[in-house]
Amino acid sequence: MIGRHLCRLALACRLARTWGVALAGVLILSTAQSGFAATAQEQLKGAIDRVVSTLESPTLKGDGKAAEKRSAVRKIANEIFDFGEIARRSLGRYWQPLSEAQRTEFVGLFGDLLERSYFSKIELYGGEKIVYIGERVDGDLATVATKIISKNGTEVPVDYRLLRRGDRWMIYDVNIEGISLVSNYRTQFNKIIQTNGYNTLVDRMRTKQAEFLQESGQKKKAQN
Repeated sequence: MIGRHLCRLALACRLARTWGVALAGVLILSTAQSGFAATAQEQLKGAIDRVVSTLESPTLKGDGKAAEKRSAVRKIANEIFDFGEIARRSLGRYWQPLSEAQRTEFVGLFGDLLERSYFSKIELYGGEKIVYIGERVDGDLATVATKIISKNGTEVPVDYRLLRRGDRWMIYDVNIEGISLVSNYRTQFNKIIQTNGYNTLVDRMRTKQAEFLQESGQKKKAQN
């Protein structure tokens, strides 16, 4: 089932937390511009203070604010992450035969999948430090190397992979300790498609989306 595949993809609680912290470092990227075409690393670096400020905002503290915080994160993420590119790379050779309508639907479902799997972990941020190592640029592609340092001194290497869209850099992959978000999804998606077909993958994603919406509705009702 898709749920079992997602559990494998999350790579256990420790890695899921690290994904959340890593993604938190870029979720205010679109507001970090200063009227000039900053480099990929400059855009990432300029975003961190705003991210931390948002996560630690008193107005978004408490369980009752979780949905509001997640909604704000998703809105910003839609401006920062190139979900179309991530989806295309994650499906690999299975992307090309899809119609425009199928691609549009898949990108939407995929965005919800990312939200459930990773963006919701951003609230686990606990003051970890992000250090910038440097960037490599090859035409319209760039990789920004960083490392996350926990409070106990543990270091986790994180590489952000970006592509240039005009004067902005958009994220299309995040690599943590040598583990690529896109590669993980591609492995899981391809296995489902090869075994049961593309329509089965989409049906399972729709089912999980419906379950998520129902669960969210129940939590919201319980808070009122």
